[in-house]
Amino acid sequence: MFYGRDRRSVRLAREFARETLTDWATVGRGEDVLLCVSELATNALLHGVPAGRGFLIRLTLHADGVLRVEVHDSGPGEVRTPEASPESEHGRGLLLVAALADKWGVGERNPGKIVWCEFAV
Repeated sequence: MFYGRDRRSVRLAREFARETLTDWATVGRGEDVLLCVSELATNALLHGVPAGRGFLIRLTLHADGVLRVEVHDSGPGEVRTPEASPESEHGRGLLLVAALADKWGVGERNPGKIVWCEFAV
């Protein structure tokens, strides 16, 4: 599903993920998946979507029971897990993804990048 550069897109991406998980009867790690979708969509909007562009959310359920979430954006930049201080109000999104997902990483895309995470469901 493709979303424009708009604050409402995070909510819409989460709703898309919730509906997809329901359609696939995948409920085991649903809240973790939804939180990671929200965090990755927020990061795409804040750091990876230039003006006039958008981002793509792709959910894939593999035969081996692995659910993969991908967020494709067209912005430059390197993705890394920040070290947020306890006083900071920002910078915990990828820390949450790293803690909740079984795996996560970043892939190349031209232009931009793909930030992904996976869950055994």
